[in-house]
Amino acid sequence: MATKVTLRQIADEVGVSTTAVSNVLNNKPCRVSTEVREQIKSTARRMHYIPNQIARSLVKRRSNSLGLIVPDLEVAYFASIAKHFEVLCRELGYSLLITNSSNNAGNDPKLVDVLLNQGVDGIFLVTSDDLVRNHELIDKIKSLPVPLVLVDRTLAGIACDEVLYDSEVGGYLATKHLIDSGHRKIACIVNSVHSRSGQLRLAGYRRALDEAGIEFNRDYVIESDYEIETAYRAAGQLRDSDATAVFASSDAIAVGLLRRMYDSGHQVPRDRSVVSYDNSVANLLFNPKLTAVEQDVGQLTERSLDLLVKRLNESDAEAEARVPESVILRPGFHYGKSVRVIS
Repeated sequence: MATKVTLRQIADEVGVSTTAVSNVLNNKPCRVSTEVREQIKSTARRMHYIPNQIARSLVKRRSNSLGLIVPDLEVAYFASIAKHFEVLCRELGYSLLITNSSNNAGNDPKLVDVLLNQGVDGIFLVTSDDLVRNHELIDKIKSLPVPLVLVDRTLAGIACDEVLYDSEVGGYLATKHLIDSGHRKIACIVNSVHSRSGQLRLAGYRRALDEAGIEFNRDYVIESDYEIETAYRAAGQLRDSDATAVFASSDAIAVGLLRRMYDSGHQVPRDRSVVSYDNSVANLLFNPKLTAVEQDVGQLTERSLDLLVKRLNESDAEAEARVPESVILRPGFHYGKSVRVIS
């Protein structure tokens, strides 16, 4: 893939500022001589500079629409993200086009094209897979004519504007609360095989154990993806376990775990204590109310929208000099009644 020629390279070649180059190439007023103006244009042609006319036209003809890609709209957390974005965008005068990748990483670059063809001014992307290096998606993002912000998940292989919660801290807070409540045999149901955030939550779980002097036991770690039925089956592995508590590292995992426990005649927290993650659905279906790590979707979407609008308002020179921003938010903690204190 050929390296894209930038305004900075042309400016360095001619010996002028990037602002001067931008103004000349966009036929804007600029305090340079006719000779320098022609030198800038000829240098741009010689270096095969492509001014990205799609981006220029979008900037000049704003559609006042933004795009959102999420992995699964049937998952409560992603549905909540979509709802918050829609409300916030509407308040700023933007319409929001919402697309669903069906947890298929191959659909992410295709949906980027779908949104571009609809003329959106910018894109929010919650990737389907934050571990696999998706080369097609990476190449697509590098050549995007509009700004893009990664939301909730990173993307391996590229530095990009992103806003997400610190999952390692979340895993640590959940496990530390169980330890502080007297538990030392703590199971963890986690998606660490296919999810970077799952890996980080497991790392936080291990950090809390290490800090408390509790030896890590691999038998207490149970893998599950973020589907309720998968978590239900995975929770069956706890049947003969001596674990007194469980850290369920997502809302869907918590629902699957609780269904399994109640189907088996077990109660929370009498038989096992549970700490969840984003218990937006679990608390609607089960009692008692769960203790959980909280990710404020309102804050996540507000910060993401702020960053995207900031990019939309950049000048050409600012866009050329852009350094990707990584906004890491600290999760909160909600104290429910699903943890039993033991001595």
